Amino acid sequence: MKVLVVGSGGREHALVEALAASPLGPEMYAAPGNVGISRIAETVDIPVDDLVSLRDYAAENEIDLTVVGPETPLIGGISEAFWEAGLKVFGPSRAAARIEGSKVFAKE
Repeated sequence: MKVLVVGSGGREHALVEALAASPLGPEMYAAPGNVGISRIAETVDIPVDDLVSLRDYAAENEIDLTVVGPETPLIGGISEAFWEAGLKVFGPSRAAARIEGSKVFAKE
């Protein structure tokens, strides 16, 4: 199983560590990742806001599951981009992500 984690912060590092510890022994990838993540997963130099490149990378490399950490790509619609391409992604829709990404929107 190939798993791609999108992001480069502490949250994503924790996700990569937890997923890599799975008894399924997944091949781990992270975009863009960081130095700590690179010790556990293969890092890919694609920014979190480049949804087209992330989608294309996942499709071309037969990624089985993408897990998205940061709010920016979620609010940008990464989940929809992956769903439309027939790719599995763990993350809320753009509309649902707005609640987390915008406190003003959440209050309204």
